[in-house]
Amino acid sequence: MRSIADQDGVAGLIDRLAQSIRRDAARSGKNQVWALVGIRSRGDLIAQRLAERLKDLVGDRVGSLDITLYRDDLSEIGAHAVVRTTEITFDIDQCQVVLVDDVLMTGRSIRAAIQSLMDIGRPRRVWLAVLVDRGGRELPIAPDHAALDLTDGSVPIAEDEVVEVHLKPTDDKDEILIRRKEGRR
Repeated sequence: MRSIADQDGVAGLIDRLAQSIRRDAARSGKNQVWALVGIRSRGDLIAQRLAERLKDLVGDRVGSLDITLYRDDLSEIGAHAVVRTTEITFDIDQCQVVLVDDVLMTGRSIRAAIQSLMDIGRPRRVWLAVLVDRGGRELPIAPDHAALDLTDGSVPIAEDEVVEVHLKPTDDKDEILIRRKEGRR
């Protein structure tokens, strides 16, 4: 197991994401309504932290999205699937929605999240912000904002390794690790 970011590193990466989103918001014009929607179960924690840094931009338009029932591998996880609530208490129609996730790899979770979002409303635009872009796409999905881009090979990752993001309060501490897969879940 290798550590690629500790608590301070994670905080710095979230700061970097917030700055990147703020730059795009400034370019988009002043009359835009922005919102953050985090994909459970780490993306929602990142969205909350981003909201603290972008309070003037998003106000209280911060939500969480459960994509369990939209996953294309639901039959594989079957009885082990845990369905949580989606909590979006604001109208997303015509909003600039920043979809937030912890790690982007194949793009399948993002596809499920976009499908779920569209069942809720029709955003003006959906942006994608991820803490880590691990690479390994199976779908034509790319982040608008990536705090840590591992697709350039700067941090070698073998096919049998995964990137894990740990965040408080769900986990004991904030960190990003690379570890060997223990088998398909």
